[in-house]
Formats: sequence, structure tokens, C-alpha cells
Amino acid sequence: MTRTNHSVGQVSPQRAHFDTPIKLRSGAVLPAYELVYETYGRLNAAKSNAILVCHALSGHHHVAGHYAGDPDSLGWWDNIVGPGRPLDTEKFFVVGVNNLGGCHGSTGPSSPNPATGKPWGADFPMVAVVDWVHTQARLADLLGIDSWAAVIGGSLGGMQALRWAVTYPQRVRNAIVIASSPRLSAENIAFNEVARQAILTDPDFHGGHYYEHNVKPVRGLRLARMLGHITYLSGDQMAERFGRKLRNDSLSFGYDVEFEVESYLRYQGDKFASYFDANTYLLMTKALDYFDPARERAGDLAATLALAKARFLVVSFTTDWRFSPARSREIVNALLKNGQDVAYANVDYPAGHDSFLMDDPHYHALVKAYLGRVTL
Repeated sequence: MTRTNHSVGQVSPQRAHFDTPIKLRSGAVLPAYELVYETYGRLNAAKSNAILVCHALSGHHHVAGHYAGDPDSLGWWDNIVGPGRPLDTEKFFVVGVNNLGGCHGSTGPSSPNPATGKPWGADFPMVAVVDWVHTQARLADLLGIDSWAAVIGGSLGGMQALRWAVTYPQRVRNAIVIASSPRLSAENIAFNEVARQAILTDPDFHGGHYYEHNVKPVRGLRLARMLGHITYLSGDQMAERFGRKLRNDSLSFGYDVEFEVESYLRYQGDKFASYFDANTYLLMTKALDYFDPARERAGDLAATLALAKARFLVVSFTTDWRFSPARSREIVNALLKNGQDVAYANVDYPAGHDSFLMDDPHYHALVKAYLGRVTL
């Protein structure tokens, strides 16, 4: 791994194979699986400086740096990982994993089903957040990491950080939960269902076995992403960036792209559909819907979080209406009810739910300050 300035520089993915079967929350059993991951920085002799970065719905293992010959292939959270950055690779050993069921190298629907030799497709079992945590724990074992200095993630990644803290309390010293929620609202589940229906009703979906037909449900995935992207932005940001700007000076009185916001959404939809897998999208949104650790304690979030031994940093954003600050405060209030160690910040930033991905000095400074107190 080479680096320049505050970047981790050139990186390479790694692959871990696990032969021990894993029983998933659904009851299904995977006989074996692989996880693709990347690491940044060095693991210290005590193996006490490791941070796990958990990705959101469309994320993956490539968190920071770039690949050989492609300087534009920056990781999805490159602005927060590197020497001198909040996740300081001069101090920490940072690990990013492509979750089970993903489409960036880890075993998922597009992988060969050992029973048939064909892609799993719709036969790939449902996965839950707790399943990802169990597989990540096995990766930690492989790397010799008994305890994470921190587990951090935004959105769906924040849910994984929460699940880590209550499922493996002895193995997480700090949990950093950003732009997240203890469970989805009915509105969020509704958005996910509309997105799934766009995919499921695409004629090229073929019941999830489209690989065998040499097609992809591009139209459905494109629409799903367009809908999702609307919810990731704030109304003020959309108004400021696009308003009612027309691409041309006059109306066409047709259904082609006329407004700048239409052009933007179509571009995002096309871009996403070109590299993401529809079956993975379905699995990820279902994992979001199912996440509700408090259900294990009759809906009592405080009783659930009481299992955790970690210190917490919870961060929300004022303009995030998909995972609003009120949802983060539910986590904070539950921890305070238990007398647990928690710090909370509600950051004023205009980018809506996507704010957690942005390079905001105040937001980055508070994460850096929190991690600066972490003892190794």
C-alpha cells in the first residue's frame, strides 16, 4: 500500500474463504462463503488499534485509497480515512468488508451455488444485519483481532455498529453510529418496498434468475435508485442545486428530460444500474427492514442496549429526513437511561441523509476528537 499526502494511496482488495458453515437468522445454512476486504494502516503488536468500517446499502469493502492505474477509483469514504484524518491510519488499522450477499466479490446472489454450479440468484438466502456481524467476527478472528478499538458506520452501517455492540459486547470498545436508526419507520419500509417492486416487476428480472438469461433488470434497478436518491437528499439542497432549472430555454411538451433534476436522477439511476446487482439490492433493503434489535427485549431499546459495554458516539444531521435526528436521539436516550457512556452531536449540514459521506470540517473534527480519546 502506497500513500500520498493524507490519502492511504494505492490499495488492493483481499479475499478470505470460510469453510465452516454458518447458520443465518432466516434458518438457512451456507456451507461456505468468501468475504472481500481491504485494510489501511498497520495492526499494532497488541492488535488493539483496529477499526471496522461497516458499509451502507450500496457500499462495499473499498473504503479508501485507489486502485493501481486508476487514480479516480477513490473509496466511498476516502475523505475520512488516512494519515491525519479522523480515522487516522498513523494510529489505527482500518478494515472495510464487502458484506455477505454483496456484489463486489463477497459471496452473494451472483456467486456460483455449489449445489448447481449456476449463480445463486433468488435462491441465495435472506441475510440480516446480525448475519453480517457474525461473518465480520469470523474475519476479525482470522486477522487476530479480539477486540475492535471502534466499529463505525453510517446509515445501514450504523445499524451494524449497534448490532456489534450488543451481540459481541466484549469485542467492541467504541461504537460510532452515524445517520442511523434503531429500526426503520413505516415510511422507510414503504420506500424500500416501492424500490423492490420496481425491480421485481421488471420483465428482465426472471424471478431473480436473470443471470441465466444474460440480461439484467436495469429498468427496475434504475428506478429503485432514482427513488432512493430522492430520499438521500434534502429539499433545500435539491432546491439550491436544481430548483426548476430547465436544460434548454423552452419547454418541449414531452417526456424527455427537461428539468435539471430529471437529468441528475436519470444519470444517478443509469450509473448505479451499470454496476450494482438487483438481487443484492433486494437483500440489502430487506436487511434494513428487518433490523430491530429491541424486538428481542419486547421492544425495549434500553434493555437491549444495556448488553453493550462500549462507549458510544452518535451523530445525526439536521437535514436528514430519512433517518432523522429524532431516531438518533432514541438511541441516545436509551443509553442515558442505562447510565451508559454516550456522546451525541446533531450536525447542521445541508446534504440530507448523504451528509455522513461529505467532507464537512465540523463533522470530521468531532469524529477525530472522539477517536483521539480512544486508548489502545
